[in-house]
Formats: sequence, C-alpha cells, structure tokens
Amino acid sequence: MTEYIPGLAGVPATKSAISSIDGEKGILAYRGYSIQDLVEHSSFEETALLLMNGELPSPKELSTFKNILQKRNEVKRKIRHLLWSLPPTGHSMDVLQTAMAAMATFYPDAGASEPDSAYTQNALIKIISNMSTLVAMWTRISRGYDPIPPSNKMSYAENFMYMCFGEESDPEIINLLDASLILHAEHTINASTFSTMVTASTLANPFSSIASGVGTLAGPLHGNANENVLLMLDEIGSAKNARPWIENRLKNKQVIWGMGHREYKTKDPRATILEKMIKTYIKKNGLNLSNRFETALEVESICEELLSQKGVYPNVDFYSGILYSEIFSFTKEHFTPIFAMARSAGWVAHWHEQVSHNRIFRPTQIYTGADFRDYPSS
Repeated sequence: MTEYIPGLAGVPATKSAISSIDGEKGILAYRGYSIQDLVEHSSFEETALLLMNGELPSPKELSTFKNILQKRNEVKRKIRHLLWSLPPTGHSMDVLQTAMAAMATFYPDAGASEPDSAYTQNALIKIISNMSTLVAMWTRISRGYDPIPPSNKMSYAENFMYMCFGEESDPEIINLLDASLILHAEHTINASTFSTMVTASTLANPFSSIASGVGTLAGPLHGNANENVLLMLDEIGSAKNARPWIENRLKNKQVIWGMGHREYKTKDPRATILEKMIKTYIKKNGLNLSNRFETALEVESICEELLSQKGVYPNVDFYSGILYSEIFSFTKEHFTPIFAMARSAGWVAHWHEQVSHNRIFRPTQIYTGADFRDYPSS
C-alpha cells in the first residue's frame, strides 16, 4: 500500500541544481555559494543572474543584465490602469498576483517550448524587473498617490526605494535592502516554488507560473509570518514580559511566530545574518528602535533555553519584519510583496529548470471514500 505523507514532507519531488540546504549545520547555498558570501560580496542583480544561469557572471555580463533590468522596468499602461481599478483595501498579494497573471496576455509567445529563446529569456528578466515596479506602484496607488516612474540609472534596490518614497535613500539603507533581497531570493522547493513548478510542468506561460507562486506565497503559513512576528512582539510588549508569555504559549501548545523551520535544526542562517545587520546598523548610526527589537532578542534567548533541544530556533521571519518596519519604514501589508519581489529570481530559475527537463506533475492519492456501489433503483 502506498504510504501517505501529509504535505509531502521530505518527499523528493524533483532534482535541482539551483540551491541547497544543510539543515543540521545551518547552511544555505545558491549554486554552491553560501548566502553569507553572497551577502558580503555580491548584489541582488548578480545573485539573480547566478540563480538563472548557474555561474557568476563576468563584469560585462552583469553590466548587460543590469542594463536590461533597467530598460525593462516600466509597466504597461493598461496594467497600471488595472491597478487603479482595484479596491485600495485589496490585499497587496492579491493585487500582485492579478497584475502578474495579466502580464501573460501581453507576452503570449513567452513559452516553455523554447525556454532559451531571446524572447522568453527577456520575458523572465521582465518578471524580475517588473515585480519591483508593481510592488512599489501598489504602495503608492493603495494610498491614492500616483506611482513614481522607475529610474533607468539606479540599482534594483535603490530604484525600489525611490519608487516607494520618491527620494534617494541612504546608501546604507540600500545595502541593507540589497542584502535582504539576496537572502530571500531562493530557498529550494518551498510551497510557492513548488506551485510555480507544478504550473510550469503544464508548459504554461512563465507569467502565469510565477502568478501561481505569488498566490501560494500569500498564504499565512508561508509568506506573512513576519507580520505575525510583529503582532506577537507588540502583544508581549516588552522584554520583561517575554518569559511568562512564552511559557503560557508552550503550555497551551500554541505557535511562537518566527520560531522553527522544517529544514533547519539550528538557527536559520538568514536570521543570523539579518540580526547581525540590524545590530551593526543601529550601533553605527546610534539609533534606538522600538521595544520590538529588545523584546525579540529576549524571546530568542528564552526560546533557546526552552526549545533548542527540540531543534527550534529563529527563522528568517523572526527578524525580517523588524528590519522592514523599523529601518526601511514599510508597513506590514507590503512585507510579503517585497518577499515575492526577491523570490522572483528563484521562481524564474526554477521555471526554466523545470521546463528544460519537463515531466508534468501527477501525484497519486489514497482514496478514503465509499466502496463501489450501485445507483439505487427507482
């Protein structure tokens, strides 16, 4: 009898050369390069090209890629009108999924039959480039403001901040955002990547496939955990309240948001990097963040004491919300779209890998319904 494994936990669903995780040692690597090295030495543009092509680009290749990203970052006028027609209270991820799916109608020839054609390759770059423009546009449109046109001279991270706030950002902020985008760009076969691959396996248009990934990332169990971390920290209130709050949650077998990950038995390396970046930035600039950060540090300390023997440590969501809200000044409804913006690089790489060695996904099931029976006679 076929064994049932809920959620396909641990079931190999594909072979991939894009990224790898060593959960015991807490290592995440893109194409063999550790994220620590990429954050320290690379840029989001270079990392995106690494994920797409398999190797670090030459300076000339990287310059060409940056130029293409900049030239392709404008959004079609009718897509812009589509966003204006949506309710400003609409969920930002639903808006992003709608816009991405609609883009397929403008690029119908971007197909899986020729994934290496210049047309399809440009469409994949268009997805990465337009993702940042769409996210920035909705941060403005949802508040009733006209979108700020993208620049064709700024880096990816710098341009996103400019489109959101209408002014040039501090270089340190740009570097922090660039590092955050690298950390979120790829993470093996997670739920949103898998849904992208399943859709791609039908040889669907890449825009439609990435729209599937956006829709999956919108779910509260996948993409918006960092929002819940902030709500949790606000509920705790201060570091001195952390222990009784955590002990009560554990007693009642309730979730402690931002703690634990299926793949890691130690601290998520992305969380380690984010924590270090936040500490370095606030120390260098003499900043005082809200109680959230000190509360988060205390929550981590207590959870390490109480949960480390179970392999439960902070994941990337534990600190990313603090970075987005306290340092970048984004509101929580835009956290997950920024996640999607970064992850578009990984989704595009997986779309190409899937269709290049394709077999349509068709898992089986274990039937639990009624036995065969006759239709009752009249």
